[in-house]
Amino acid sequence: MIDPAQTQTPPPGPDIATRLGLTRLSPVAADLLVRNARMVALPRGTTVFSPGQVCPGWILVETGSVRVMMTADTGREILLYRVEPGESCLLTTSCLFGEEPYAATGLTETDVTALVLPASTVFHLVESEPEFRRLVFSGFGQRIGTILKTMEDAIFHRIEPRLARLLLARADAEGKLDATQADIASDLGSAREVIARHLGRLADDGILAKDRGQIRILDRAALARLAAE
Repeated sequence: MIDPAQTQTPPPGPDIATRLGLTRLSPVAADLLVRNARMVALPRGTTVFSPGQVCPGWILVETGSVRVMMTADTGREILLYRVEPGESCLLTTSCLFGEEPYAATGLTETDVTALVLPASTVFHLVESEPEFRRLVFSGFGQRIGTILKTMEDAIFHRIEPRLARLLLARADAEGKLDATQADIASDLGSAREVIARHLGRLADDGILAKDRGQIRILDRAALARLAAE
C-alpha cells in the first residue's frame, strides 16, 4: 500500500490544475487542489493497493504504468486493466465513492509517479466543480468498457489468436519480448499451464523460441496469420 512518508515527492506545484487539463476551476478550488494534492514516486514492483484495503484517496498516474489484476482462490490471475499516464484507476474511484475496500491488486509495472488526492478533497471538488467531476467520471466510464472487453475475450474468444496478437503487440523490433508464462496468462485471463502448452506448440512449429522469461518471434508472418483468425 502507498506509504506517503516513504514515497512523497516535492509538492506538485501551482500548475497542477493545468497539468490535469482543469482550466476552468474556481480560484478557491484551484487553491484547494494545490494545498491538498501530493505527488508520490513508486518504484517498479510496488503494491499500490491489495484486496481488503481501504482506499486512501483518488490516484491519477502521471508517468509509468500500474497493472490491476484479480487473483482467484486457486492462484489464477486475470489482468483487469492497466493505468497509464493521464489515467485514473476505476477500482480506486469505485472504492472511494462506494466506501468499499479494494477487491483486486494494483502493482507498478515500471517506476511510477502519481498524483494522490485525499477523499475529502475529491468529494468537495466533485460536488462543487463540474470540470473536475467530468475528469473523474469520464475515466470511470472508459474503464468499464475496458473491463467488459477483457471479460468478453476471456470467456468467448479462442486463446490462440489472442495469444498471437499479444505476442505481436508486445515484441520489440527484433521480435523479442520479456514476459513470463504467468504474466501472459494473467494478461489473457487464462491459466499458466494453458499458455505453456500453446507456446510449446508455437515453438515446435518454428514460429517462436522461448527461454526463461523471454520469447523471440522467429516467423512473424505465421504469427500474424494466426492472430487474424
